Amino acid sequence: MIGGARLTIDLEALAANYCLIRDAVAPAQVGGVVKANGYGLGASVVAPVLIAQGCRHIFVAVLGEAEALAPDLPSGINLYVLNGLMPGTEAHCAQLGAIPVLNSLDQIARWSAQAAVLGRRLPAVLQVDTGMSRMGLPADELESLLADPALLDGIEPKLLISHLACADAADDPANTLQAGRFHEIARRFPGLPLALDNSGGAFHAREHFDLVRAGIGLYGGAPHDGPNPMRPVIALDAAIAQLRTIPAGAGVGYGLTFHTERETRIATIPVGYADGLPRCLGNKGAAWIACVRAPIVGRVSMDSITLDVTDVPEAALYPGAPVELIGPHQSLDQLATDAGTISYEILTQLGRRYQRVLLPATGAATTRSIAP
Repeated sequence: MIGGARLTIDLEALAANYCLIRDAVAPAQVGGVVKANGYGLGASVVAPVLIAQGCRHIFVAVLGEAEALAPDLPSGINLYVLNGLMPGTEAHCAQLGAIPVLNSLDQIARWSAQAAVLGRRLPAVLQVDTGMSRMGLPADELESLLADPALLDGIEPKLLISHLACADAADDPANTLQAGRFHEIARRFPGLPLALDNSGGAFHAREHFDLVRAGIGLYGGAPHDGPNPMRPVIALDAAIAQLRTIPAGAGVGYGLTFHTERETRIATIPVGYADGLPRCLGNKGAAWIACVRAPIVGRVSMDSITLDVTDVPEAALYPGAPVELIGPHQSLDQLATDAGTISYEILTQLGRRYQRVLLPATGAATTRSIAP
């Protein structure tokens, strides 16, 4: 292990998760969300796997992500920019061939003006707000657009989308309310393909329109608040750097926030918040060694954590001994729960110091010493 820990990315599991969502929402298509550098796993690694499974719609959040990914995409793939365009970036977006998601009349006006400059129609997605109060045309701007179709001069709408605020809770009445509003709005855009659901929405027992934007479920995170149907995509393993035995009453770590109540065996692991392990896991998270839970004691430091390994068999304790941070005994979602956060945040904060091992669908492993 070159660095403090090894991040294993199972691309076969990623492909299987895409297929599971695809089968759940058929005949709707499934697009892959690879924003935040493929949720921390590498957009240039993730996107080809999805494309190999038939994905033809790739979503990023900002234009810089589209710029980085576009050269790796084959022809025939639609690359969307979910946050739309900041002023002054329209020409660059058109040059890239990316498709902006237009969220306001201002964005629509600027994209229309760019089409006039180029003398050709430019593709776009229209996003409407159905209740999340985030991205998307609010009701008054939507009415203005519908009252004046000339606002779309030069723009070729490819898709009408909205976004569910509570998709991870299938029984939340907000989902039904938003779906109903989306239906009403969609009737005013006849013939335009529709997309509402994300990973959580894909498992709701209702229609899924024309396209589902799959995100966290692809990467193994729980898409809803029930049992997780997705296959784990990542494993995070570290190694013991140092062992010591300290007496009862000794303090551990910065601020001495933990004091032992007995003679205690302490293992120091060279992974910390600089690697994406949340600082708030101090004194409440855990790792696993030889199938035994080893609590994190003391604060999480920038480059290390300390574990109480008193109950771990001595034969499993030695410098270089394996330590599981995410794996069979502790899922991505469990680690996130312990940290008081969500799997999205854990994934997107994964550090650049991990040795990365890619497991392709063939089962052969490819190793990278730095993040892609």
